Amino acid sequence: MKSSNRWLYAVAAVTALTAVLATVALLLAVPALAAEGPAVAIDPGVLRWGFASAAASAGLAALGAGYAVAQVGTAALGALAEKPELFGRVLVMVGLAEGIAIYGLIVSILILNRLG
Repeated sequence: MKSSNRWLYAVAAVTALTAVLATVALLLAVPALAAEGPAVAIDPGVLRWGFASAAASAGLAALGAGYAVAQVGTAALGALAEKPELFGRVLVMVGLAEGIAIYGLIVSILILNRLG
């Protein structure tokens, strides 16, 4: 038997043993319950500004991402017309421009979570 096959079997055995032990530990664990916090009334003005800021962060990030994709997309099409082998790099650049919208969405979710 080759040495590489022995290593493969050893890694598979350790992986299987780890999976079994983790499954047993999770099945036997006592579920954790969250403590009830005191109910605090939030001022309606704070809620209004919180919702407005969450909407603004998502909306402005989407507008910025749209503008970035428009600028990068036009430049990408020009580059691909001359060198088609740049497709992978151009796709990454357009994806980075779209990431701006995701960051705005994450910020708005964080704001809404903070409001309660």
